[in-house]
Amino acid sequence: MKSEALGLSKPMVAALAQHGITTPTPIQREIIPAIMAGKDVLAQSETGSGKTLSFAVPIIEKLQKGGGLRALVLVPTRELCTQVAGEFTKFSRGKQLGIAPVYGGVGIAPQAAKVRNAEIVVATPGRLLDLLERRALSLSTVHFLVADEADRMLDMGFIRDIEKIMAHVPKKRQTLFFSATVSKEIEELSRKYLVHPELVKMSAGVKPAFLQQTYYRTTPDAKLDLLVHLLKAERDLVLVFCNRKHYAARIAKRLAAQGVQAKALHGDMSQPQREKATAEFRAKKFNVLVATDVAARGLHIEDITHVYNYEIPKDVESYTHRVGRTARAGKTGEAISLVATDDERKFFQQILFTYQGRITLREAEGFVAAPSQGRAERPAPRKEDGRQSQRRPEQHPRHGDGRKQPQRSGGGRPPRNQGGQRKGEGPGATGRRGGTDTKRPARSPQPRREQDRTGGGTAARGGKSWRDRWRDFFGG
Repeated sequence: MKSEALGLSKPMVAALAQHGITTPTPIQREIIPAIMAGKDVLAQSETGSGKTLSFAVPIIEKLQKGGGLRALVLVPTRELCTQVAGEFTKFSRGKQLGIAPVYGGVGIAPQAAKVRNAEIVVATPGRLLDLLERRALSLSTVHFLVADEADRMLDMGFIRDIEKIMAHVPKKRQTLFFSATVSKEIEELSRKYLVHPELVKMSAGVKPAFLQQTYYRTTPDAKLDLLVHLLKAERDLVLVFCNRKHYAARIAKRLAAQGVQAKALHGDMSQPQREKATAEFRAKKFNVLVATDVAARGLHIEDITHVYNYEIPKDVESYTHRVGRTARAGKTGEAISLVATDDERKFFQQILFTYQGRITLREAEGFVAAPSQGRAERPAPRKEDGRQSQRRPEQHPRHGDGRKQPQRSGGGRPPRNQGGQRKGEGPGATGRRGGTDTKRPARSPQPRREQDRTGGGTAARGGKSWRDRWRDFFGG
């Protein structure tokens, strides 16, 4: 980056160059000079536009070690909290600034100790209020206040928390709001808390030149098979999105059982578990992460090449943020949606309508639903030695997981004895099979000992116990 154009120091430009950042993104060219000039900012930007550095870099440039807490960044999720704090840490090493990520799901005592010596705090609203109630930190020295992904925080019901936090921050400050969409609520907040802000609006959505979007028409029964078929060809990092937490965990287990390197990420996991899954995914120890929308905004990994919507999101905004996890920083990517149910078709129609004329959507080949049957068609089985390959054990029509069909104990044909007759056959035999007397003998009227002891059960009520019904059925 050129220091003259953005007002950055040469050490900062050198630090950015060390990480391969030499050209500012459009939002960085707009916002960095405004923050350096001391202006409030209201910015609407697409996901993956480089907005984190657009506010992190100028804040780092203006801060010095000491002087207490000077910058507060509010974020909606734990994942985004650690991500933003990591960017501040990466580019502030030369100044040795104290950076404290603050979020729930982990012990509060270590965070309370860390914020005492921090110049920058990146926090989720709930945990920050906990620290304020404990008087573990003061916001009286804050000069920079950033609300990152403000629309997401409002969607999650943090509006009251944000207003409580604002009451602890000095009125004389520099306030920066970043949001993917500028709703009426965001406009009201900006009028209340921002002073003559610089308005920056970048193009919304994703660029057709970098992101290819595909949808598959399939059925609920064929949906998982289709996903496995597609993922087995993937070698790069892939995100699979589900709407429900328990469903994400279930799909991840089923993919792993089919040989796909997959793990789950959802809100019911503990914070250490979520951090471990994210770190291993980033380190490419496995390549498929099955996640809920908790990862749609908080997960920033540049090498994700494909995003799968296993469950179609219920609104266009969530779809936009999901597919924004790929095709980042000028790289290409693909977003694939699996449309199976009537509800999913209804939700996806909204997406098609919104992106009409801007994004080219196509129906991919293979596993396509036949219009007359409404079922997904599989590719023809591979021929080996001139014959079609047979169904594999794991594709059993009833179980589908390689298990043999369970046999009822006592069922089936009994083994033959030395005389070639089966048990229950031959002269004088009784029961269900063969013999001279096929009638069952009269059952003894004397009740079983267990029934006498309990004084109840089916026999006491005039019925038969399950043991008696078993004998009646199998002729015991």
